[in-house]
This record gives sequence, structure tokens and C-alpha cells, in this order.
Amino acid sequence: MTDIENKHASAFTALGTARTERVQLPEETFDGIINMPVMHQAVKAFMANQRQGNASTKIRKYVIGGNQKPWKQKGTGRARQGSTRAPHFVGGGTVFGPTPRPYDEYVPRQVRALAKKSALNARANEGAIIVIDAFNFEAPRTANLLGLVARLDLADKKVLVLTDGVKQNVFLSGRNIPNVHVMPYADSSTYHILWSDVVLVEAAALGTTLEPLANEKPAPVTKKARPEADVARAARKVAKRAAKTEAKAATKTAAKKPAAKAPAAKAPARKAAAKKTAAKKSTKKEK
Repeated sequence: MTDIENKHASAFTALGTARTERVQLPEETFDGIINMPVMHQAVKAFMANQRQGNASTKIRKYVIGGNQKPWKQKGTGRARQGSTRAPHFVGGGTVFGPTPRPYDEYVPRQVRALAKKSALNARANEGAIIVIDAFNFEAPRTANLLGLVARLDLADKKVLVLTDGVKQNVFLSGRNIPNVHVMPYADSSTYHILWSDVVLVEAAALGTTLEPLANEKPAPVTKKARPEADVARAARKVAKRAAKTEAKAATKTAAKKPAAKAPAAKAPARKAAAKKTAAKKSTKKEK
């Protein structure tokens, strides 16, 4: 499939501010050619090359034990056996089991280049390529990349960030974001481009330069309205938490209140004992 018209992409800053100009994508790469069989071959080879091939089983000669006959040849009434390492014994060897082997598939360099070009053209036809003027992060900070993704309204999509060369601060900023993958433009493959929903490319990686905007401020983050079902569910959760806290507070206050003291039933007896002691003292004085 070919598209003769020149491709253009919208441009933004690293803070998410939209630029007025649109960037023309280079014709050498974005020529509109999409070769599906080549892309399939490249993706299949990439996924096969990720396999380690460590599965391993032991045939009967590698199993420990079973050097002697388990029982004598004749007279037992059972079938003759020569070793317990045979496959039909429990703990014996495995027949035709997997052994360590490479799953590598080689794809020629020109085929890989054509597959990558086809993947970029496919994303360009969908309008899923956004040009960023420059990723000049002074220090690794996840909030910077999260803010950019949120301002571009890409929070629910898989985003591939392609930088001009290795930029460690940008890579560390996106390392903890599950749906964001950061890598140099030269290292990207067909698999990574087709994995993503949107591709953010640095302008210098495409061979173009964009002057930085003066006195730029971060663009506001637009939050999507939550569905009514989610709002109702959140309200129910808040009500449950409030009820639990009230119940805990009530139990704590009930436990802290002292028990009411019972009326003293031995008061008359104490008075009588006091009178007796007073009478004894008086008799002692008279004597």
C-alpha cells in the first residue's frame, strides 16, 4: 500500500504544550509502504529470540541408579527387566524429552529495515506519531513523563518514547510506568512499534530541529469525567468506611467508660464496729 501525499505529524514540547507548526516526516522512512508479511516475519523472529530454551530432561543413561537387574530373569512370574532406569519405571528416563536448544531466527538486515519502515508507516497512517521537540530532563523524575502522557491524553494507551540517542534520565523517568517504554530511536524494532498505540519521537531523531518555546509553562492536565457507575461505587465505599470508623469509635468509648459502683452494703456494720471500739476505749479509761 502506498501513499504519495507527504506525511505530517503534530508537535509538542516535553511539557505537553502544543506547538503551532506541524512537522513533515522524512520521505525516506515515511513513504507509505506497508509490507505485512515482512512485519510478521520480523515480529515472529523477535519473539522467538526472546526464548531461552532451557527446558531439559534426562534420558535413561543419565538417570542415577538401576545398574543391576531389579529381579532375576526367570522364575518370578513377572516380565523380564534389565534396569529401573527404563522409561516405563517411575523415576526412569524420558523418551524424546526436550533438551536445551536455541530458538534463534535470523532475519536479514534489509528485511528488518523494511519491516521497521512498514510499522512506522502504519502508525503514521493512523495519526499515532507525535513529535516532541526535545527531551531535556535534568534529572530522572517519573512525574515529568507521567505529566507529559497525561497532558497528551494518552494515560490509557501504550506509549513508545523514542529518543535521539541514549538519554538515561528519560529512560529512568519512564522505567516504573507500565504502559510506557523508552528507548533510542535506532534501537527500536518492529515489535516495539507495533506493540505501542502511540509513538512519541524526538525531533532530532527524525533529522529535524524545533526551537524551544520561550517562557513555557506546563499545559493543564485534562481529567476525564468518571462514569456514573464508578461514582456510585466510590460513594458506597466511602459510606462503608465511615460506618466502620463510627462503629470502632463507639466500641472504644464504651470500653473507656468506668463501671457504675454498687452501693455500699456494709455501712451499718462499719458503724456498729466503730461504736464497739468507742465503748471499749471508754471502759479502759474508767478502769
